[in-house]
Amino acid sequence: MPKALTLGNGNILVNLDQFGQVRDFYFPYVGLENQVGSYFLHRVGVFVDGTLSWLSGDDWEITIELEETVLAGKIKAVNLRLGVTLLITDLVYNEKNIFLRRVIIKNTRPDATRTIGLFFNQQFEISESHVAHTAYYNPLLKVIVHYRNRRAFIINAQIDGRGFDDYSTGIFGAEGKEGTHKDAEDGILAKNNIEHGQVDSVIGLSTRYQPLEEKLVYYWLAVGESIAEVEQLNSYILERGPGHLIETTRNFWHAWVTRQNFSFHGLDSAIVSLFQKSILIMRAHVNKNGAIIASGNSHVLQKNKDTYCYVWPRDAAITALALSEAGDANVAKLFFGFCDRVIATDGYFMHKYSPDESLGSSWHPWLHDGKFQLPIQEDETALILHALWNYYEISKDLEFIESIYNSLIKRSADFLVLYRDEATGLPKPSYDLWEERFGIVTFTAASVVGALTAAAKFASLLGKKKSEVIYAETAESIRRAILEHLYDPVTGRFCKLLRLTGDTLHYDMTVDASTAHGLSVFGIMPVDDPRLVREIVETEVALTAKFGIGGLGRHQHDGYHRVDARSEGNPWFVTTLWFAQHAIRAARSEAELEPVREKLRWCTRYATQSGLLSEQLNPLTGEQLSVLPLVWSHAEFVRTVIAYLDKLEEFGVCQACNPVY
Repeated sequence: MPKALTLGNGNILVNLDQFGQVRDFYFPYVGLENQVGSYFLHRVGVFVDGTLSWLSGDDWEITIELEETVLAGKIKAVNLRLGVTLLITDLVYNEKNIFLRRVIIKNTRPDATRTIGLFFNQQFEISESHVAHTAYYNPLLKVIVHYRNRRAFIINAQIDGRGFDDYSTGIFGAEGKEGTHKDAEDGILAKNNIEHGQVDSVIGLSTRYQPLEEKLVYYWLAVGESIAEVEQLNSYILERGPGHLIETTRNFWHAWVTRQNFSFHGLDSAIVSLFQKSILIMRAHVNKNGAIIASGNSHVLQKNKDTYCYVWPRDAAITALALSEAGDANVAKLFFGFCDRVIATDGYFMHKYSPDESLGSSWHPWLHDGKFQLPIQEDETALILHALWNYYEISKDLEFIESIYNSLIKRSADFLVLYRDEATGLPKPSYDLWEERFGIVTFTAASVVGALTAAAKFASLLGKKKSEVIYAETAESIRRAILEHLYDPVTGRFCKLLRLTGDTLHYDMTVDASTAHGLSVFGIMPVDDPRLVREIVETEVALTAKFGIGGLGRHQHDGYHRVDARSEGNPWFVTTLWFAQHAIRAARSEAELEPVREKLRWCTRYATQSGLLSEQLNPLTGEQLSVLPLVWSHAEFVRTVIAYLDKLEEFGVCQACNPVY
């Protein structure tokens, strides 16, 4: 089930589907312990005139958006048959672990006074387990509680200032029972006050509505590590008022997004809107410990072996770059603290990590051709150093840099210096950034040049002269080796990667967007170097969709989620934006930036209504494919907009494009 909204506060990440139903509820880490699970949901339904209709029914017309400049959902649900409209605001309270919903219910019949009931159904997979749950009604507090071990939830609601008037708990998905939501079909709940096993619950709020009258409902779901904790949260909500918490959270996010002073010169309003939403979506995927997950969407688990709820150093480093450039260097600092804690003793990063800093699952083996190999993508180690220098240039946080110099910067830079092939001087073989092929990869080699250049700057900054020389000389040596060993003068192109079999080099000349991007973004040669110009042009021609919606694929013969055999692969937001970024670097006038604006408009055309960007698209229809949202896509969009504005300032067109920190 595709996700339409992503909301969070650093401890909680909540995903809602296209019907406004909660589908993912992560706690206590963003991306770790999905308390709803990939198959369960929290329904919302209306009972009127003897009929119950859940919002997932065919008779509802639903629009879902992310509010402008606010990390809050805006849902409109219209049912013409029932004569009912719901206007729903959803958010996660920024200060405490509370999910809040404000629902305005309207009787749209101009000539009928009616009783309308609103029902909320909760299904949990607490601690990602199906067993040993308990749900009960507390008659003293007049709330529903779900708990299992050190995870507890409290559910409450108000209509016109009074609490819910109906409830029940029950079993679902076991003993032949579908769930307590079936009990709501006659508009009256059984008031079963306790159940254990795989349990769910429903609460109901009913009242009379005059013709065209509106009522205000507040619903909240608080989570903690004990029943006492969630009872305190419930008291906190009642004391301050759920409406107050919603407004203070909206004010916080509005201030957070608009504190920057971007001019957005020459950009469409749709681009500006997606830029601001992208920052919010990225921020929702950041844990308070600095972990930045790739995506919180559990839907992919139903089709694959795993989710994207991990910290890929690659994705996270680029997201940290984007947030730093957009004005939130604090998140980047938290992320680099995370990196400092998880880096291997020998100075490299593994494939991916769980948000709690443990090692994530992987498909990279420890043996290759019968020999030991490190199961890494070396570019992930390199990108951390590259992003860290960007953070320092923005923050000038010298004390933090000094505190992690030996443990993170020097450790990883020394690894990059030593992890090199003796025959070519290039980095040793590792997996490419697409996590598919093993070899000496052009993008990886270029990223190592960028990383060691950054390490040399850090060493110079702190007076480490010997290290500065080693890092700078190694970076230059690898840069020359790229031009010598990875460039084919016959075809005039760079290879994707090379493999060594004994003393024999085997070149993989697959056209890959990352090859051209790596050469450009890490400055392996000037932007007007004929070799780079040719690589960019030929790559863009080869990978741009020749039919359908346009956009660029990853590489030739890409079968990942491919929907049409005629294409080289599906278009990705990331790769399309890479070529916009190169166009910015190469531009010599404002007029030359029009292709950049068009690529940004392309992204807005194929974003969801709520502003989410997926990993890739169906090249024929523009349908979102694979994971949605992909934080990396949003990061590259934000970085492209900022690079565009920086270039305008360089041209003297825009004097106030940069953010004020």
